[in-house]
Amino acid sequence: MKQFYIFFLILSSFTMAQSDTMRFDGEKRLKNITMLTLQGENAEAYLSFSGDKLIFQRTDGSLECDQIFTMGIDGSNQVMVSNGKGRTTCAYYLPGDKQIIYASTHHFDEKCPPPPDRSKGYVWKLYETFDLFIADADGSNIRQVTDAPGYDAEATVSPKGDKIIFTSLRDGDPELYVCDIDGSNQKRLTFEKGYDGGAFFSHDGSKIVFRASRPKTEKELEDYNELVTSGYVRPTALEIFVMDADGSNMKQITNFGKASFAPYFHPNGKKIIFSSNINSKSGRNFDLYTINLDGTGLEQITYNESFDGFPFFTPDGKKLIFASNRYNKNPNDTNIFIAEWVNE
Repeated sequence: MKQFYIFFLILSSFTMAQSDTMRFDGEKRLKNITMLTLQGENAEAYLSFSGDKLIFQRTDGSLECDQIFTMGIDGSNQVMVSNGKGRTTCAYYLPGDKQIIYASTHHFDEKCPPPPDRSKGYVWKLYETFDLFIADADGSNIRQVTDAPGYDAEATVSPKGDKIIFTSLRDGDPELYVCDIDGSNQKRLTFEKGYDGGAFFSHDGSKIVFRASRPKTEKELEDYNELVTSGYVRPTALEIFVMDADGSNMKQITNFGKASFAPYFHPNGKKIIFSSNINSKSGRNFDLYTINLDGTGLEQITYNESFDGFPFFTPDGKKLIFASNRYNKNPNDTNIFIAEWVNE
C-alpha cells in the first residue's frame, strides 16, 4: 500500500509538471497558471467586488500610453473603459461594481504626457496632471474627484466598501490620503519624509499595507528632494510598511535596502505578498515573496528570471492574480496571469 502511495505521488507530480507549463521550478505555491492577456504591457489587475471581473491598465501597439480595461476573470471580453485620452493608471472597482475609480491626465491634455527623463537614472514620474476620476463601469459619466495641485493617483478601495486610499503630492511630498467612497472628506495619513504609495487595505479593512522610501543620509535626502521637486521618485530602495486604517501604529516590515513594492494582504491577515528584487544580482529580476506581519517567515513564491509583480489574492485565498513577463510572445510584453494558490 505504501509503495502504491509513493507511486501515486510521483505520478501526480509528473502529471502536474506536464500540464502546468507556465510554472517554473520552485513555484510550489502556484499551480494551473493561466495567461489572461496575450500581448502588450498589462499590469495592476484588480478584482471586482463580485469576483467575476478584473480591471487593469494596458499599453499595446494601438495605444501610446496606458488606458484602463476590464475583462472577465477568465480573460474574456476585454474592453477599454477609459476614454483613450491622456495617460491613465491604477483603476479599481467601487462597491457594487457599477462604478470604477482611476487616475487620468486627459483633462489637461488629450495627448500622452512625455515619458520620464532617464538622464536621472531609473525613476518613476509622478505626473502632476494626474487626478482621480470616478466613472460608470462602462467608462461613461466621468466625474473628477480630486483637483489639488500635483499628482493624485494609486487609488484602491477598502474591501469594506467605505474608504478609498490614494497617493498625493498636494503637500509637497508624496503621502497617503484617505477619503470616503464618493471622494469626499479627504484626509492625510502619512507624514514622514519619503515617498508613500501603492497602498491596500486588509480584507477586514482594519489595516493598510504600502511601499515607502525613507531617505536618511544627507546624500539620500539631497537626491530625494531634487527629484521630488521635479515630480520624480527613485524606486531603488523601497520597503514594506503596515499601519492601522487611521494611520496609527505604523510599522516597517522589510529592511532589505532593495526595491520592494506592490504589497497585498493574504486574506488570513497574517501574511503580506509583495514583489522585490532582493535576490537579483542585476537588480532587474523581480519575484513574488510572502512575509509575516512581524517580518519573519520570508518565502520566495516565484522563480521567473525576469519580472513578477502586482499580486492580488481572491478573497477566499484560493487564487492569485499577478503580472509577469513569463512566456511572452513579444520581448517587452507584460501579461496578467491567474493561478491556484497552494497552502502548506
